Amino acid sequence: MMSDKQDAIQLLNTAVIKSKEKRINASYEDRLAKICNSPVMDSLLAAVDHLSEQQKISKDHAAVQIIETIRELDTIWNDYVLMEGISKLKDLLKNNIH
Repeated sequence: MMSDKQDAIQLLNTAVIKSKEKRINASYEDRLAKICNSPVMDSLLAAVDHLSEQQKISKDHAAVQIIETIRELDTIWNDYVLMEGISKLKDLLKNNIH
């Protein structure tokens, strides 16, 4: 019984991975090279240097802090947009009920 469940779970996990594989853009090497040679990357590297000097921390630590901050901002705004959408859906549903 447990083996059937484990087989089913493995099947679903495999399907999840395979479905993601189809969405991966195979040109990631070209995209990475383009980004690494961009003015934006130059600005990020300058920001790492500046933060490292300003906070008296290693460049590695400064880079991690910058990336973590950008990710947190992205998460916050994703949550905000999601909550706005949920709020609008609730309003629509409430208005359609009345």
